[in-house]
Amino acid sequence: MRIPRVGSSPEQEAMLLLHQCNTLDHLRQAHALILKSSLHRHPFLLAKFLRRCFSLPSPEALPYGLSLFHHHPNPDGFLCNTAIAAHLRAGRPAESLRLFRHMQRLAITVDSFGVSLAVQGGAGCRDARAGCVLHGQAAKRGFSADVFVQTALVEMYAKTGGISMARQLFDEMPRRDLVAHNVMLGEYVSCGEIAAARKLFEEMPSRDLVSWNTMIHGLAVSGDLAGAREIFERSRERDVISWSSMISGYARRRLPGEALELFREMQVAGVSPDKVTMASLLSAAGDLGALATGRMIHDYVNKNRMEMDVKLDTSLLDMYAKCGDIESSLVVFERMNERDVFAWSAMIAGLANHGRAEYALELFSEMLSQGVEPNGSTFVGVLSACNHAGLVSRGRAYFNSMAGVHGIAPTIEHYGCLVDLLGRAGHLHEAREVIMAMPVEPDAVLWRALLGACRVHKNLELAREAAIELVKMEPWVEGHYVLFSNVLAQASRWDGVAGVRRTMKESGIKKVPGSSSVEVDGVVYAFIAGDRSHPGARRYTQCSMR
Repeated sequence: MRIPRVGSSPEQEAMLLLHQCNTLDHLRQAHALILKSSLHRHPFLLAKFLRRCFSLPSPEALPYGLSLFHHHPNPDGFLCNTAIAAHLRAGRPAESLRLFRHMQRLAITVDSFGVSLAVQGGAGCRDARAGCVLHGQAAKRGFSADVFVQTALVEMYAKTGGISMARQLFDEMPRRDLVAHNVMLGEYVSCGEIAAARKLFEEMPSRDLVSWNTMIHGLAVSGDLAGAREIFERSRERDVISWSSMISGYARRRLPGEALELFREMQVAGVSPDKVTMASLLSAAGDLGALATGRMIHDYVNKNRMEMDVKLDTSLLDMYAKCGDIESSLVVFERMNERDVFAWSAMIAGLANHGRAEYALELFSEMLSQGVEPNGSTFVGVLSACNHAGLVSRGRAYFNSMAGVHGIAPTIEHYGCLVDLLGRAGHLHEAREVIMAMPVEPDAVLWRALLGACRVHKNLELAREAAIELVKMEPWVEGHYVLFSNVLAQASRWDGVAGVRRTMKESGIKKVPGSSSVEVDGVVYAFIAGDRSHPGARRYTQCSMR
C-alpha cells in the first residue's frame, strides 16, 4: 500500500489506507493504525472499515469484520445495517434476521433501510411468519410507503409462496421504480409464471439489462426458445449472461448446433464467455459427438485460465465420454479435487456406455463408501452398466435398492432400463410383468424395448402385443411398424409383413431415411442417408470410407 502523505490527519491516513486495502493483511495494517490513533469508535470510519472487510473475497475477511462489530460496545443503526447487509451478501439470511432482532432488543434506532434488509432476510429464509411480523413492524413505524421496504416485501411474499399477495402489494405501490419491476419480474420467473412475467415485461415503462436477461432466462428455461430468441434479438445491450442464457437454453433442449452457432456469434460480438457458457458448450459438443469441437472448447478454457469447478469438470468429462474418448474422461475425473453426485453419475454412465460395466459398478461402490448419496441419474448409469454386461441378478438388486435403501422412487427411465435388461437376457415374460405392474403409465420406449427383445428371442406372441400398444400410443411413428414387420419376416410370416406395409400405405406413413453427422475441420455437417446434394458430400463420404 502507498504510505500516507506527511501532515495528513489520522482520520485522513486511515481513510486513505482503507481505500487502498485489497487483502486481509492490508486490512489488519489499517486496523492497527485505527487502534493506534484511537479511532476505533469513530462511527463513519468503522462502518467504512467493516464494509471493506465484508467486500473482500477472502473467506477470513467476513468473520474478521463481524468479530470487530460484535466487540463494539455501542453500535449504532448505521453499523448494524452494514453488518446485516454483509450477512445477506454472504448468503446468511438467518444471521441477518438474528442481528436485526438483537438491534431491537438493544433499542437501537431502526430506519427504513434496516427494515428492508430484515425483510430480505425473511425472504431468504423463506420464513412467511417472520415476513408478516416484519410487514406489521414496517407499517407501525411508518415505513410501509417506503419504496425499498415495499420492494423487499414484494420479494418476501413471492419467495414464501404468496405470489398473488406479492403482485397485490406491487400494484398498490404509489411509486414503482425499475428495481421494483425487476423484482416482480424475477419472482414471476422463479415460480414458473412465465406468461405473467412476459405480460409484465411488455408493460414495463423502462427496462435495463437485468430486465432483458431475466426474461431471456425465464423463457429459455421454460422451453420457449423461440420467445427467448425474440427477446434476445430485441435487446440492444447484451452481456455474458444474455448470451449464456440463450446458449444454455439450446443445450438443455438438445439443440447443440444452435448452441455452437450462437457461441460463434458471441465471439464475433467480442463478449468473453464465462464458466456457465463453457459448461453449456461442452454439453452441446457432447450431444453432437463432436470431439474436435469439444477439445477446442477445453483448450479455450485452459488458454483463458478459467478456474475449474465441479460443474465445469463434470461437463468436461461428460463431453469426452459422449464423444467416445473415455480415457480423457477418466483423466478429468481422477484429477478432480471435489466430486459431487453429478460428477460420479456422469462417470458411471460414461463407463457403462463404453462397455466397462465392472469399472462403472466399482465406482458406484466407491461413491457409496465415500458417503456420497446417489440420485436417480446415478441409478440410470448403474442399471445401464448391468444392461451392457447382462448382469440380470445384480440389476434387479440395484433396482430394488433404489426405494428400499436410498428412498428413491424409480421413474419411467429406470423401469425402461430394467425392461431392457430383462428383455435382452431373454426374460420376456418378466419384462412384460414389470411393464404391467408399473405404478405409472408405461410409455412407448418400454414397449419398444420389449418389441426389440421379442425380435431377438423370436417371440411372436409378445411382439404382437407390444406392437399393438405402440401403435395405440404413436400411430404416426414408422419405426414401430418397421420393427414389427421385421419380427414377422424373421418368422416367415409374409402375409403379416404385407399387412403391415398395407396399413402403413393406407395411413400415409412412410419410412423416414436415417441421418447422421460428421465433424470436419471443427464444423459438424448433418446428412440424410443417400443424400448427395451437399457440396461436400463426396469428400466427406470418401473421408468416412478411408
